[in-house]
Amino acid sequence: MALSVTETFPHQWKYVSEGGATIVFSYIGPPNPRFDGVVLRLRKAALPSVPSLQEGIQDEPDDPLIEFQQKCMARLIPSEHLPRLESVHTTRDWLESLVILHDPERPPERRAKDQVDVSRRKGVLATDLVGGNWLAVEIKMKSKTGEAVSLGFCPLDLFSGDKDRMLKAIYDLWDAWSNNNGMANNLKIFVHGSKISPSEANPMLSDNAETSHSELREAFARALLPLLLETPVLHIISTLQRSLDSLDIEGLSKLWRLAESAQGRSNGMYDAPPSHIGASSAYLDSTEPTITDWTKFVDVYLSSSACLDHSSPLPENLRFYLLAYLLSATFKDCSIIVRLDNLRPTGPAKKVKPEQVTIIDLDPKSMARLQKWEKLDREIVEAYIAGSGRKVCVDALR
Repeated sequence: MALSVTETFPHQWKYVSEGGATIVFSYIGPPNPRFDGVVLRLRKAALPSVPSLQEGIQDEPDDPLIEFQQKCMARLIPSEHLPRLESVHTTRDWLESLVILHDPERPPERRAKDQVDVSRRKGVLATDLVGGNWLAVEIKMKSKTGEAVSLGFCPLDLFSGDKDRMLKAIYDLWDAWSNNNGMANNLKIFVHGSKISPSEANPMLSDNAETSHSELREAFARALLPLLLETPVLHIISTLQRSLDSLDIEGLSKLWRLAESAQGRSNGMYDAPPSHIGASSAYLDSTEPTITDWTKFVDVYLSSSACLDHSSPLPENLRFYLLAYLLSATFKDCSIIVRLDNLRPTGPAKKVKPEQVTIIDLDPKSMARLQKWEKLDREIVEAYIAGSGRKVCVDALR
């Protein structure tokens, strides 16, 4: 029998967090071996709500994230660093009840833009990484323009492998979190399943004792640093980011125009206007990658990508470079969750296994976002050139 979330009640799920595409709830109902220790991940729809393409389909396919992880991510990342994913059935009535019950708990800016897509008939159950009897630290390595970078955090410090730089990154993350009342994008902290703010930080301690904010900051860094130094996760993510983004968006844009021009000449077409990167045109057919496309790409990437001359990319390899850049964007946008025992204000941190670091938010990216990234890259460069007191992030691995 297919697993259905309707075996539970909406009030037995607690709102945890959300991103641009999905919203997450954790199970807090009575003991149930089918739902204990899991979160429910549901797709969102923009407001005003528009019926999903899945509306009315009796045999709705599983969320593509599940197949993408099984057939692609699991070949690039060791399984112990990935959450377990499983498809689960749902109904419109159940989802509408969930929305009514939990929407008030969501951030106002999120509620104004989107909500759970109640037309979907399937969601995803995943390992609950934040809801157990532990402290969970979620870190997003990507810097948001105008936010984290201005506060000092540089993801390259975390990836450097250098103890001092990594310690600085942890302090920068904590300070941004503290100064923005827990709303900084790069760091979230959960205690026993509840997201906390800096004013609620004392439960992070093993004895829930009162302590100064500076002592708590030191205890947090002392517990997190050894684990980040030991785990292979940061090296894995960094290696995938740099090996997949061999051209960067500027180089990819140049290759796109070169391929478009070459294809136009071969078809005897010279007067059609150039298209935006990632958009199908009279010259190029740039379809969204299917799971088959992704699987074949990973085959090539793991076998012979090193044979390509990235210094002189050829137009006939454009599709490979497009998918490579999209996959690099997935790894730039992912987060890690580190599970720790509650902090001790004095003494050495307890030994924690490196396997207690999990990579999340590994959704495939859309070809339609390439134009946005190209524009953003230009804006960043222009702002950097025009700015003063620039912060320079040093890539220790180049």
